[in-house]
Amino acid sequence: MNVVLSKMKTIHENPIQYYLNSATSPIHMNSLINKKIEFHWEGVIHCRKCAKKTKKSFGEGFCYNCFISAPEASPCILKPELCQAHLGIGRDLEYEEKHHNQPHIVYLASTDKVKVGVTRETQMPTRWIDQGAFETIVLARTPNRYLAGIIEVALKSIYSDKTNWRSMLKNTLDDSIDLVEEKWSSCELLPSDLQEYYSEEENISQFLYPVSQYPEKVSSLSLDKTALLGGLLTGIKGQYLIFDHQFVFNVRRHTSYEINLKINE
Repeated sequence: MNVVLSKMKTIHENPIQYYLNSATSPIHMNSLINKKIEFHWEGVIHCRKCAKKTKKSFGEGFCYNCFISAPEASPCILKPELCQAHLGIGRDLEYEEKHHNQPHIVYLASTDKVKVGVTRETQMPTRWIDQGAFETIVLARTPNRYLAGIIEVALKSIYSDKTNWRSMLKNTLDDSIDLVEEKWSSCELLPSDLQEYYSEEENISQFLYPVSQYPEKVSSLSLDKTALLGGLLTGIKGQYLIFDHQFVFNVRRHTSYEINLKINE
């Protein structure tokens, strides 16, 4: 069946339920675990914004023109501290108002170490699941993306803002991490004018992923290098498919790639 790849949709259950969009109906990926599947790409990429064909994907599914102009590819997507929506400035003010000038949260997530991150309030827990987090806690709530980004920057001196995807996929966990303790100790690092946004919530969110066996070594697969790839689907975590307990494929990274999906029962 033909599928234009995009970020898998998720449902927070135990384990997480994954769905891949298709032209007909969503494909329940959990049901394909322990089955052989193949992705065949013939070189077609449709820009996720303008739908035109592009030879190369920029920023997860954009043609170059949309990458440098679309609000969905704004620099503040990766660096929230650059957001100017609260000042009425942006690539598309209607988009900025709807997505960036809205309540955001700063959170801590744990795997093999503690990570700090930012997301729009309505994106919980989707954002955490997409990153393959094991546990998360809300650290602060802000009225816009900019302030959340400023808090994140202030905490980068002790926490990474990047997910170690190899450790995440190998399920390398540090059981000694106490997110509640980390949360309150980090509060002391912020200027007093930012401490007002700290949340007193101490609820820990936990996530279980549909993986039959975590790989000991991780090798990444790319359609740009191999037009035909796949194997025995042995798990899903974050936005990655795990094949044969070793090879991983980042679905989100291949947004807008048109592929033919073959399922071998």
